[in-house]
Amino acid sequence: MINKIHLNQLLDNLSALRTDNINKDFLLTWEKSLDDLKQTLYIAELLRLMRKNNISPRVFDSGIAISNFRDNSTRTRFSFASAANLLGLEVNDLDESTSQIAHGETVRETATMISFMADIIGIRDDMYLDEGDKYQREVGKALDEGINDDVLEQRAGIINLQSDIDHPTQSMSDLLHLVNHFGGIENLKGKKIAMTWAYSPSYGKPLSVPQGVIGLLTRFGMNVDLAYPEGYNLIPEIEQLATKQAKENGSTFNITNNMDEAFNDADIVYPKSWAPFTVMQERTKLLKQKDYSGLDSLEQTCLKNNAKYMDWECTEDKMKLTNDKNALYMHCLPADITGVSCKQGEVVENVFEKNKIALYKQASYKPYIIAAMMMNNRFKNPSEILEKIIKLNPKRIAF
Repeated sequence: MINKIHLNQLLDNLSALRTDNINKDFLLTWEKSLDDLKQTLYIAELLRLMRKNNISPRVFDSGIAISNFRDNSTRTRFSFASAANLLGLEVNDLDESTSQIAHGETVRETATMISFMADIIGIRDDMYLDEGDKYQREVGKALDEGINDDVLEQRAGIINLQSDIDHPTQSMSDLLHLVNHFGGIENLKGKKIAMTWAYSPSYGKPLSVPQGVIGLLTRFGMNVDLAYPEGYNLIPEIEQLATKQAKENGSTFNITNNMDEAFNDADIVYPKSWAPFTVMQERTKLLKQKDYSGLDSLEQTCLKNNAKYMDWECTEDKMKLTNDKNALYMHCLPADITGVSCKQGEVVENVFEKNKIALYKQASYKPYIIAAMMMNNRFKNPSEILEKIIKLNPKRIAF
């Protein structure tokens, strides 16, 4: 039986919003208004409530969602496919290695050819600094031209499935996890989250997860501590943005080179490895030049530097520094688990095992967040549509 109190609260929350998501790409969370972000959260929660109660939210009779992963993915790839299927869209994967892109096809031509009957295009492009976000916008510009030239009947919406700058489907899933864990958006204000670098026996991990976290949570009144060893900073403009947003929302944004300081009295900890900004700049240059010996040399230098900070690990002792010694542990997964997936990594096995159910819940919100982004892009009043569907009560599994 559907929770009517929860349902009515979500619908009331949605009716109070003033949004501008329809036909708008979702590329960076800080380009969206707070109401736009809240709409995504509430629609995602509605969709989750419907699936939990076996109510089918298929709002498309036909249509295609294009999946364009220019880097490897597990969770986001399957979340995108799940979201599309949930709403009634068929997923088509664009494999650039087997397409005409390998023969020099332009971005404009590719974007147009795949969009004739597409409703949504999801793009992951996080390999090259200063390139992923640019590529997604170039696809959007091509689609705008296709509409203006009367080549396309409709303009597909673009969802950023991770770029060099932001990972909005991840950070929005993280936010929905926090909302449910702490019992509402209003309860996030004043909570402290430690977004910290952690040791990893690999290099080249994107900056977009920590940047997404600090770029989003500083807008909801949370006190954010960003911790990393000296020299492991993020894109400077994103750190400046987080500082500005924290001031505007009556919270704090603090950068420290001490992991313990960040963990101290934290309500949430998010230890996650990333490559330094300067390293990603150099890596991008070498990748473009196809300088593989240079890349090997850079990797060895970076791994040697990482090894100086092997004590940047989420341990039980560090967790004891947190608020009530029981902070919520978060990770986008997969985590580098000491003694399990690597000799030494981001988190010790005991801490991970104690928190794995919460981690799986954190990951479980992503299909609903992506589905909400899809609905908000295509429908002016998605909440009204879902309310009508709930009243009709169509069964996803009829028995």
